[in-house]
Amino acid sequence: MKIGLIADTHDRLPAITALLAEFQARGVEMVLHAGDYCSAFALQPFLEYAAPMVGVFGRNDGDREGLRGMAAQALACELFESPHSMQIGEHKILLVHDLADVSERSMLSHGFVIHGHEHKQEMKTRGETLIVNPGEGCGWVNGAPTAAIIDLDSKHVEFVKLDAAEWKY
Repeated sequence: MKIGLIADTHDRLPAITALLAEFQARGVEMVLHAGDYCSAFALQPFLEYAAPMVGVFGRNDGDREGLRGMAAQALACELFESPHSMQIGEHKILLVHDLADVSERSMLSHGFVIHGHEHKQEMKTRGETLIVNPGEGCGWVNGAPTAAIIDLDSKHVEFVKLDAAEWKY
């Protein structure tokens, strides 16, 4: 199963829409968002996307009730407090905004840890656990919106980066 990973979208609707289009073109079946949508309107592209989305809140998500209300308008869009542990098939996944909020023991009890907060794409392993930061969906800090796609069965991670020339401020 291909899962789209995104974080730190910070209200940048054109970038969110473009990344979701990239996910759709690459056969992504579900999206995991590691927090920092910022405003409820930033969820609109996810509601229009034809795949389920599960997300956690980040530090810049001030109007959590507004975000929850917007998510409730979709059949398959759920938001949780960070960290959130879930099972997708036989795969145990920990979705968290900031890795500093979870213990090493908690991380290592999952096959996958998906996080954001640092605004940089990164993949590493600790024991059998694959830890992925898809980068910044907004592209505000590093100049281009980024995300990742993971195949849960093969543990293959493909980083996605939109053309920086199209995303100048």
